[in-house]
Amino acid sequence: MAMGGNDDERGMMAQINVTPLVDVMLVLLVIFMVTAPMMQQGVQVNLPKADTKGMNAQEDTVIVAVDRNGRTFINKDEVPGSDLRRKLAEMFATRTKKEVFLKADAGVPYGEVVRAMAEIKGAGIERLGMVTEPAQK
Repeated sequence: MAMGGNDDERGMMAQINVTPLVDVMLVLLVIFMVTAPMMQQGVQVNLPKADTKGMNAQEDTVIVAVDRNGRTFINKDEVPGSDLRRKLAEMFATRTKKEVFLKADAGVPYGEVVRAMAEIKGAGIERLGMVTEPAQK
C-alpha cells in the first residue's frame, strides 16, 4: 500500500491556481510601465547636478520653472516674471501648506534664479525647495 493511497480514493485538490493571478499582474505591470512616462508634467529644463536625496512628488506640489530662455512657468503654465508674485499669492491664499519647488535650467544666469526666488518669497511662500538631478558618480 502506498503512502498517498489509491487513485480511486483521491478527493479534491486543496491548492490555489495562481497562474491567472500572475497573468493579470504582468498585464498591469506592462500597463503601468507604458503609462508612467506619460504622467510626467512640466517644462523641459536641463537641471544642475547635485548629490542630495530625492523628493516625494505629490499632486498638490507647485513647481516654478525657469527655462534656458528666462521664461517662468508655474507647473506647465507660462507666467510673465512680473506676474509671478501675484499668481502665487492667489494660488496660496487658501492653502495651509505654503511650499514651492524651484526648477531652473543650469544655463540660466544666477540673477534670474535669485529674482524668481525673491518673487516666490515675496508671495508669502514659507518653504522653497530647489530641484536638481542626481550627480553622476
